[in-house]
Amino acid sequence: MSAQLDAQIRIRPMLDSDLAQVLRIERASYDFSWTAGNFHDSLRAGYSTWVAEQERQVLAYLVLLLGHEEGHILNLTVAPEWRRLGIATELLRHAAHTARFHRADALFLEVRPSNEGARALYRRLGFSELGVRRRYYPAVDGREDAIVMRLGL
Repeated sequence: MSAQLDAQIRIRPMLDSDLAQVLRIERASYDFSWTAGNFHDSLRAGYSTWVAEQERQVLAYLVLLLGHEEGHILNLTVAPEWRRLGIATELLRHAAHTARFHRADALFLEVRPSNEGARALYRRLGFSELGVRRRYYPAVDGREDAIVMRLGL
């Protein structure tokens, strides 16, 4: 049985109190997940961190690093049971809006070549593939490359 969006999702800043739910999603989604320390550090450093929630349940989250004239999406994850319902699209639109507000000209991200679903989503939203970072991600059999993608704002 797949999950349903019964009410409009709400996108709001991530709080320390969200981290238990965020970590459950992160661990369910990746073999090599971010740690609690990674999320705490992102919050403390003032990164633009967001959750998408429905009735106080965190469904997805996004971590955005804003720099000089650009934004870098460091983590975008939707809980497995909530995928393919448009939540990632809404978070990406929110990230683009936030980056524009901070005068960024572009958004960047890395994605695994094996993650065809995410790559297709990014392309549909206007991201283009720029190049490859060799051996960027940890993988079961060593390291996996990352495709670098860019969205002009």
